[in-house]
Amino acid sequence: MYKTCKFFLFSLLFLTSLLTEAQKGGFINAAEFGFSPDATGVENVTALQKAVDQTGTIIISRPGTYKVAGTTYVGSNTTLEFGNGVVLQKVDEVGKFSHVLLNKGALTKTYDEHITIRDLVVMVNGIDLVFNEVFGLRGQIAFFYVKDLRIEGFRCYDIMPAQFGIHVCTFEDLVIDNAILKGKKDGIHLGRGNRFRISNAVFETVDDALALNAHDYATSNPELGWIENGVIENCHDLASDQKLVGYFCRILAGGWVDWKKGMEVQKADAVVSNGRIYRVNADPDGKKYKSTTRPTHTQGTKELDGIKWVMTQEDVEYVAGVRNVTFRDIYLEKPRTGFSIHFDNGKWSRSYYPGAEIPMQRQLVFDNIRVLHKGSREFLGVDTPIDAIIISNSSLGNTGIKFHSNQAMKEYFPTHISISNTVFNTEGKMTLLDNSVENKLIYLKTSNSIESSKDFSALVHNKGGKLVIDSDLTGLRD
Repeated sequence: MYKTCKFFLFSLLFLTSLLTEAQKGGFINAAEFGFSPDATGVENVTALQKAVDQTGTIIISRPGTYKVAGTTYVGSNTTLEFGNGVVLQKVDEVGKFSHVLLNKGALTKTYDEHITIRDLVVMVNGIDLVFNEVFGLRGQIAFFYVKDLRIEGFRCYDIMPAQFGIHVCTFEDLVIDNAILKGKKDGIHLGRGNRFRISNAVFETVDDALALNAHDYATSNPELGWIENGVIENCHDLASDQKLVGYFCRILAGGWVDWKKGMEVQKADAVVSNGRIYRVNADPDGKKYKSTTRPTHTQGTKELDGIKWVMTQEDVEYVAGVRNVTFRDIYLEKPRTGFSIHFDNGKWSRSYYPGAEIPMQRQLVFDNIRVLHKGSREFLGVDTPIDAIIISNSSLGNTGIKFHSNQAMKEYFPTHISISNTVFNTEGKMTLLDNSVENKLIYLKTSNSIESSKDFSALVHNKGGKLVIDSDLTGLRD
């Protein structure tokens, strides 16, 4: 009996020690800090912040709707795991706020590393503020200056018109997997970064499902630069009763210049001055301003000559775009433009400042893209220079490729297009390629094509450019 009791006591002490070590080593239940479906939004933010500050793995396991009245700041070496039935609901108890989650280094432009967010469900609940933490950062969950970030199982069904679902900018090694995003603004919005994978996602958004915005509105990304070396796979753009706005994926480039005395600028223009990039924050009214005073401030916003200059970043680039990205296994149900290789040129932003270095987007691959709608919007719209477009193993409806001019550049450079092993599902005539860019040179090659209709015929329209065609399609063979 004594030996049995002694063994039991030893076992109890051993298990207690294991639990203590596990908690110290990174397994923490946020409930122990007061995070609860019964607490107020203010209490829950305080509790969750205390738990997250421990780093390691923080678990929220009790099902329920948890009110949150502010942002929780996540640091390096932290995993947040949300159990089934757990929902974080934004509430206005002390004022509106932007982000449910934001990495700590976003406030100081200091990299956070090794962060995982797993199975988070966010209910926006009408609390939709563009930004109140970092100028240009507007995700419901947002990360800025981050390395080795994983977002898995994220859900948001009520994205509002001002904020994106997920927003990540200035990153390395990003994985977003198994997401469902619905609502009125962008689902996943990326700024500059290197090495990423977005997979197994379902979108039902009014604005862009995906935005790869190397350039952007001044209020829609905190920094500018290349988005490169990524894969986007197994994604669905669902049809809905909502109006047709945006694209399945916006692929946005830009170019800007050194500041010069007397230069004319407008909303969102970028300039390089004193080794930094500055941007104009103004109303979207099309007004142009003459800049006579050089911006030199090291942070924040300063008004000079009636122009509000935002200090954007200290590492200088003059062009930005998207390169070396593969899209595969994409299912397009919504009858809108699938992919827009894009410049902005309007009152909200002009991506290309006249006379700037011309940005060349590069090496975009589209594999197993399924156009499932009967709409007539182009499958691929091109407004920027791009060196090569590769389409393979896909199924196209009455949607082709259209080249536009943004009226800002005189040179668009040649583009090579290869379309192989692709099914053309149109009955009758289909405009496969439509070019309206003066002096544009396009090389088009199709091979191993399948025409599903006996009366199918491919057409090309060309206004002012030059097309070199090598095709096996009816209508283009000669």
